[in-house]
Amino acid sequence: MKATPTAIPDVVLIEPNVFGDERGFFFESFNRRAFHQAVGVDPDFVQDNHSKSSRNVLRGLHFQVKQAQGKLIRVIQGEVFDVVVDIRQDSPTFGRWVGEYLSAENKRQLWIPPGFAHGFLTLGETAEFLYKTTDYYAPEYERCLAWNDPEVGIEWPLTAEPILSGKDKAGVPLSTIQIYL
Repeated sequence: MKATPTAIPDVVLIEPNVFGDERGFFFESFNRRAFHQAVGVDPDFVQDNHSKSSRNVLRGLHFQVKQAQGKLIRVIQGEVFDVVVDIRQDSPTFGRWVGEYLSAENKRQLWIPPGFAHGFLTLGETAEFLYKTTDYYAPEYERCLAWNDPEVGIEWPLTAEPILSGKDKAGVPLSTIQIYL
């Protein structure tokens, strides 16, 4: 496994060792020991999630103010542009964002530690997204950072108006979010 810190060093892009031939491929999508050696953290994953989204669906930017979740994410069908925003108030990268293209083809994964808002844009017809979390979903603590906040300035690769849920349409600017506790 190759682990590469992004422009926000705590967020790590992971490229697994893929073994393939004419029959198909094999790779370890998670190995706790290898992950710890490569990334330097030993997360205790408690929940796995699976979502499917259509073209131009933009989900996020979600976070929990308590029970913050670390996430190990990957795409098993299609492609997404995945974005994280640092909302750790005392962080030197507070308010900065990073984006990575994740797809079934490139098999890349992204480690997002607790304290980040997270979202993605579906680029193909559909995308299926898997992620492991270090804490349980707690809707009472969930908040949404505005996906288009000019203060954050995310450069989404939009080709059409994004399709948003009501929750995502109601996202608030960075200057007014309830910061991760």
